[in-house]
Amino acid sequence: MAEYFIGLDLGQAVDYTALAILERTWRDTGGQRVTRYDVGHLERPPRGTSYPAIVALVQQRATAAAARGTVVAVAVDRTGVGAPVVDLLQRARLPGRIVPITITGGDTVGRDGPGFRVPKRDLVALLGVLLQSERLRVAQALPEAATFVREAVNFRARISAAGHDAYGAGGDGDGWREGPHDDLLLAVALAAWCAEAAPAPNPALGIVAHRLAASPWSRADRRDAPASIVTTNGGPERPSRRRLS
Repeated sequence: MAEYFIGLDLGQAVDYTALAILERTWRDTGGQRVTRYDVGHLERPPRGTSYPAIVALVQQRATAAAARGTVVAVAVDRTGVGAPVVDLLQRARLPGRIVPITITGGDTVGRDGPGFRVPKRDLVALLGVLLQSERLRVAQALPEAATFVREAVNFRARISAAGHDAYGAGGDGDGWREGPHDDLLLAVALAAWCAEAAPAPNPALGIVAHRLAASPWSRADRRDAPASIVTTNGGPERPSRRRLS
């Protein structure tokens, strides 16, 4: 049965909100079971869309995904305006668990109530690994596929003069959102982190926070590490990528 992970990057007044749905599959390669992710849905509602309307949209897309498989989790950016929207999503009783994520400038993953505090460097490193290892694919037919590919190609990671990690989709500032647009990229990164690195809930033992496994990039190598992306156009290896609507 298919497993889906949903990422929701909540934009403020001048930003887009972005929704991404990843399908997790496995493939045996050289005697090893490799996890792969197909981006089956990308969506950016118009700027100014109300948060209740965003919640209704997520509910619609999650319900459609649940009809095809299992929605494991919905990862929601709680960094800025996210907290009230997280409450709305929890009241909506979506399929799958809600995982609120607060993006930080630190270097350690930690518990944050029912969710996590995740360093932006961990999100960046994980997404870079998935892209470079060709474990993340996007269907070319998706309406927002070209925008996502553009964000991924323009993506850069560098070290600021002050010695702090700085990430952006082509911008010159020090913040995750300093690029012109990286909302789709962040929505995919949230879903991917939730699928790859977030501890599963354990009612008996609780959830133990942990660091993401070390990236293949060294601190210096991450400065100009190019992002690459595999696009699929309906070849024999690609599962059916239908828009979840």
